[in-house]
Amino acid sequence: MSIARLQKDTLTNLPFYEERVDLACAFRWTARLNMHEAVANHFSLAVNDDGSQFLMNPNQVHFSRIKASDLLLIDANDPGTLSGPNAPDPTAWGLHGAIHRNVRHARCVMHVHSIHATVLASLADSKLPPIDQNSAIFFNRHVVDGHYGGLAFEEEGERCSQLLTDPKVKVMVMGNHGVLVIGDTVADTFNRMFYFERAAETYIKALWTGRPLRVLSDEIAEKAAAEQEGYPGQAERHLSELKAILDEQEPVYRN
Repeated sequence: MSIARLQKDTLTNLPFYEERVDLACAFRWTARLNMHEAVANHFSLAVNDDGSQFLMNPNQVHFSRIKASDLLLIDANDPGTLSGPNAPDPTAWGLHGAIHRNVRHARCVMHVHSIHATVLASLADSKLPPIDQNSAIFFNRHVVDGHYGGLAFEEEGERCSQLLTDPKVKVMVMGNHGVLVIGDTVADTFNRMFYFERAAETYIKALWTGRPLRVLSDEIAEKAAAEQEGYPGQAERHLSELKAILDEQEPVYRN
């Protein structure tokens, strides 16, 4: 039986429960930040050593309603995944399945059409220059896909996955599409996605002024990026604080 069909375990026996809670929190907070797109967009988290099995949101459920028990457990190597009654969105399968099959270091994958990252993806030059501390985080750590080929079904997902083979690259600006962020954990990936959107917002609004940009030197940008990578515990504390807020305001996300 496909792993994707084994979704209705009782809560006490729910596999990968803490990972599910982390993802459910990320979904709900993404909706609070208005970084979601109706009932589209997808997050996934690998749960076995080679990354071939992963948790992902169910098809066309609003991020603000997703609970730990709702998450699908999917096998990237199961060709029957899309034929089951709880099949994921086909574009989610195409994009995330390919990445989890081909990019082992991509333990968590988050794809959104957040406003400012998508504006950046719509520019002829979609690189994010290091104009402030947040944008410097991504210096030499993001890649631009300039060859949008339509919805991310399996062929497009396979193509996109090949752009993430460099372990240093953690963000893909998907030209004419949106943004995709990878990381080691839910906390790591959500934190990176949050800061990329904030950095893109700063850049886009700086462009609005029409005035010259104060771009950091390559040396300082790389220094700032390396310092951020070595900053201990920030991503984990960020997610922990978000879970604490949800525990007070909408604890159903843990169910």
